[in-house]
Amino acid sequence: MGENYPLGGGFPPTLAAAASDPEGFVRGLDGPAVIDEVQRVPELLPAIKVSVDRDRRAGRFLLTGSANVLLLPRVSESLAGRMEVHTLWPFSQGEIAGHKEVFLDRLLGDAPAPSGSALSGEDDVVERVLRGGFPPAVERSGRRRDAWLASYSGAVLQRDVRDLANVQRLAELPHLLALLAARTSGLLNLAELGRAAGVPQSTLQRYVTLLEHVYLVVPLPSWHTDVGKRLVKAPKLHLIDGGLAAHALAATPERIGRDPTLLGSLLESFVAMELVKQCSWSVRSPRLHHYRTAKGAEVDLVIEDRRGAIAGVEVKAGARVGARDFRGLRELAGAHGDRFIRGIVLYRGDAVVPFGERLAAWPIQALWAG
Repeated sequence: MGENYPLGGGFPPTLAAAASDPEGFVRGLDGPAVIDEVQRVPELLPAIKVSVDRDRRAGRFLLTGSANVLLLPRVSESLAGRMEVHTLWPFSQGEIAGHKEVFLDRLLGDAPAPSGSALSGEDDVVERVLRGGFPPAVERSGRRRDAWLASYSGAVLQRDVRDLANVQRLAELPHLLALLAARTSGLLNLAELGRAAGVPQSTLQRYVTLLEHVYLVVPLPSWHTDVGKRLVKAPKLHLIDGGLAAHALAATPERIGRDPTLLGSLLESFVAMELVKQCSWSVRSPRLHHYRTAKGAEVDLVIEDRRGAIAGVEVKAGARVGARDFRGLRELAGAHGDRFIRGIVLYRGDAVVPFGERLAAWPIQALWAG
């Protein structure tokens, strides 16, 4: 790829050189360059823009970072038309296992439900949720995993948030992250959250936005047939990773065993983020939403592809599914006619069970089956 120029961690000479003379630093790069943690020196972006305008060969710069550098208040250049942006999420379950998932293709197409070996065998869903997808966390277990997650979240909350904005009370952010973890997969209610956090609502909105920009939380917008109206309804908020959410809540298999309701919210966010990852490579270019009617009918995840086809996914932490679990999916189907392709309840059972036309319960293993 070329030379690597890390700006974070233990490389102060590189950071100092880039910060003291951004234009000279970029002019001195010989060949393709990887600039890591570029948000540490946003002044590099104008210099990179000038360099790209002089030499339009693709692939000369690979910029990486743990925060969305384009949202830095000091960034005056967007590099629009000069760059592609790719979000690297934590590993999906298929990536951990070494295969590509096809759940969305099944869901939005006419492929049959997975069966046989794809759904057979014991599978500890709780362990998958608590493990998460960050590669160093996947490689660890127990206290070592918890220590890495503590170090990672601490570094992001202290360093990356400071790079993005001047936050006077950084010490409040770990508490806020724990409050959001306790509400993961729930509707974002700033008034209630502000009371719990003891933070004014205007400040809280800024903090939540910052957590989104450093990739700790992901908002899931509401679904409405009128695209304009989707923006005025409350989003659901998901923590980016099950292991990170479990760490923030001090959730262990033993604690989940004593409090099964804890698994429900963690599992919904786990499924949501797995689908966010799968959307990033799906040829259908789907988008995710949640669905909630004035009468209280809900669907955890609504998937719409670029053709306008719609599918719904409900997530259940139990091993049994009944007709009432399909109430929201039936309302979604009735409201959208032929656009509605399929509605699925993912559950912790081991059988594919039909529940009417275009409705079925699938084992949660279908999510990561090859």
